[in-house]
Amino acid sequence: MSLTLARGEVLGLLGPNGAGKTTTMQMITGNLAPSAGEIQICGIDLLDHPTRAKARIGYLPETPPLYRDLTVEEFLRLAARLHRVPKSRVAQAVAQAQRRCGLSDMTARRIGALSKGYQQRVGIAQAIVHEPDLVVLDEPTVGLDPNQIREIRTLIRELADHHAVILSTHILPEVETVCDRVQILHQGQVVYTDSIAALKQYRGGHALTIALRRPPSAETLQALPGVRSVEALSEQRFRLLHEADTNPAETLVQRSVEHDWGLVELTPAETTLEEVFVHLTQSDAMEQAAP
Repeated sequence: MSLTLARGEVLGLLGPNGAGKTTTMQMITGNLAPSAGEIQICGIDLLDHPTRAKARIGYLPETPPLYRDLTVEEFLRLAARLHRVPKSRVAQAVAQAQRRCGLSDMTARRIGALSKGYQQRVGIAQAIVHEPDLVVLDEPTVGLDPNQIREIRTLIRELADHHAVILSTHILPEVETVCDRVQILHQGQVVYTDSIAALKQYRGGHALTIALRRPPSAETLQALPGVRSVEALSEQRFRLLHEADTNPAETLVQRSVEHDWGLVELTPAETTLEEVFVHLTQSDAMEQAAP
């Protein structure tokens, strides 16, 4: 795989179980040495200069590395010292991390007494207390309730103002909401990488979803200017693929009025991340399972 990430960008790293997501993140964060290739963080080779490179990285594993008997402030001070934040700046760094993660009122609370949502916030705070250039988050919203998930998603978007962020999760709507770009792994290889905006056109190209009370034949619909193909979704609903430079929507409305087709729906059709994910990762698995 090849990956380049810029500051201000949130990348969604996806893949089925066993695809290589955790292995990739362990290599990026310096917890596992790659057998080949290179990893550079801000131009610093992770293998040649691991200490310098790791100083630019913040990491939240799926199970946050929290000391439950410490208070929030005590733990973040420890994290700042481990990340070699200068002693004169530790208090400022801890206060800033707490403020950014909504923990200012929890500073004296014992971590073990916090809710799951606030413990995740503490986990994110320890990953950013040293102001890293790259923040790697592995399943940051697992086990949270809907309100906590929304709060963590907002926090992740805010992190992108100061950091580059890699987000690994199985919650696909979360990726569509939070990420700028998505990279899908399958069997150790990248099978898709592009922006969220480009993903919505994947496989579908330019398309319209229409519903007609009294639909004509598929051949009549396909004869409309610019229509490449017609897919029947039901007896009255169709998906029309059309040329990029020719949108048949206006002609379709006109013909519907002229011939009393009873047009009741006309919407641009977009491909969902779930559809792309299943197409790229399930089809191969089914082929391999076939006798």
